[in-house]
Amino acid sequence: METVPARRGRAVRLAAGQAIRIINTHGTQVVDTWAFNANDPGEFLSMEHLHASLGSVFPAKGDALLTNRRRAILLMEEDTSPGRHDTVIAACDTHRYQSLGCTSYHDNCTDNLHAALAMIGFPRTECPAPLNLWMNIPIAADGRITWGEPLSKPGDHVTLRAQIDCVVAMSCCPQDMIPINGRDCTPVEVQFEVIA
Repeated sequence: METVPARRGRAVRLAAGQAIRIINTHGTQVVDTWAFNANDPGEFLSMEHLHASLGSVFPAKGDALLTNRRRAILLMEEDTSPGRHDTVIAACDTHRYQSLGCTSYHDNCTDNLHAALAMIGFPRTECPAPLNLWMNIPIAADGRITWGEPLSKPGDHVTLRAQIDCVVAMSCCPQDMIPINGRDCTPVEVQFEVIA
């Protein structure tokens, strides 16, 4: 078992057929998640293309997760949580925190993605929209969104199985100004493991 530290990111390479199990250790942590074709960083898990294939903004157990070339990169093989994962909100960045009133640097998921990819020697890319595991963004009938607390419980996990050789990157979202990481707004670590 490995750890993604609070407010930081990690990335792993998966061969086709391998899977990664991401565990919400405390039940309250949002994990921004990306996947890239291991042989071509220009092909990546795409939320826009996913919406079209699913006809939904909420991926669920058994769903294929598609790239910007409309082919499966991951399969959501298992999800023990209530299944509320966000696919509409961009990764936080320095500009987001400036808009929230930060006047100095704030850890953010965009920088965590770049740092995680650099740690394994994968080329730097733009930051695609992430699959925000356990992020609860209720969407009202009129289209308005709210920033909810996670519905998951400690130990809930998602298993994503690679459909092609890929790189999966994760960021323990450092958001501590709104309650997406729980009522106390305290980012914490999560665990993961690569499984056959």
